[in-house]
Amino acid sequence: MENQKYDVAAYIWPAFTGDEPRARIFWPEGIGEWQSVKNAVKKAPDHDWPRKPLWGFVNEADPYVMEMEINAAADHGVNVFIYDWYWFDHRPFLEQCLNNGYLHARNNGRVKFYLMWANHTFTTLCDIRTSDPEIPIWDGAVGRGEFERIALRMIRKYFRLANYYTISGKPVLMIYDVPNLIRGLGGLKQTRAALDWFREQAVLAGLSGLHLQMVLWNEMPITVCEGGENHKVSVYKVVSELGFDSITNYQMASIAYPVNGRDYGVQIDLARKAWKSIDSHSPVPYFPHVSIGWDNNPRFLKYRPNILRGNTPEKVEQALRMAKAYADVHLAQSSLITLNSWNEWTESSYLEPDDLNGYAFLDAVKRVFL
Repeated sequence: MENQKYDVAAYIWPAFTGDEPRARIFWPEGIGEWQSVKNAVKKAPDHDWPRKPLWGFVNEADPYVMEMEINAAADHGVNVFIYDWYWFDHRPFLEQCLNNGYLHARNNGRVKFYLMWANHTFTTLCDIRTSDPEIPIWDGAVGRGEFERIALRMIRKYFRLANYYTISGKPVLMIYDVPNLIRGLGGLKQTRAALDWFREQAVLAGLSGLHLQMVLWNEMPITVCEGGENHKVSVYKVVSELGFDSITNYQMASIAYPVNGRDYGVQIDLARKAWKSIDSHSPVPYFPHVSIGWDNNPRFLKYRPNILRGNTPEKVEQALRMAKAYADVHLAQSSLITLNSWNEWTESSYLEPDDLNGYAFLDAVKRVFL
């Protein structure tokens, strides 16, 4: 990976491929979630959809496509990809984007990668043909046996690769839905025991350990299921009791949700206040997060007004500079900034160029970090 002071890590939603049979449950055309983008329509007078990708409806499981995307990312200051990683029905889902695309790209040393275990319950949220997003398809919670199978596979298949992203020499694993992890494993104590075992296995495999990163949605207490009963626990107590090494966000809109047409500039101010509070209360380092926007209307038939407005490249650049300044003050060792995202087209939060803004968001990243 090329030398730069900041690690700028963009999430990748690995659904823009054409060779995952189970994905046809959601996108029967066989082009992954490009189907949702291709069929998206304008739903209100001031709605800025439809949009089209400048690179076309490419297959991101194609290594030649990913070589082009890796070069575009690295040339603009994005030097880490965070792959959303799924495990349902005792096997991986949407993994070919990483395995066949990125890992076979000849230039993948320019951009490192790590996994975010997206262990949430998968629903019809992604299905543009229905107006009901709450029908469950697969449960992301797993028991101890399945957890061990997943952990050993991650160590064997990914963590030992030369281009896997590390902090202090330890491979980083982000976990998306910690309450679901706790539910599957049976409680806080059982989850801590499983994570400790995971760290031990990483060391036995010759690694320096494991850096566990938690997705922080907000600072509200989280619902923890133990022994079949739900109770509220401070989010920072969960971070401490489970031994996480750092926290970050997945989507800036979650800091103050619902957004309901809020201007992106207001969201920046809310994020600044949230970061100050997190810094005061978190027992572990917080890596600042910036999202490009929020509007998931391409996934639904009916108009959903809960969107961020005014997310211009200029305002996004302002948020990026705020994240850089936070890193300069608060992060002595690893200056990591997470971005949503490289390609979350159906949530209108992506860096890839389109016919609305061209390369403007990538250029903003470049101006701030290169």
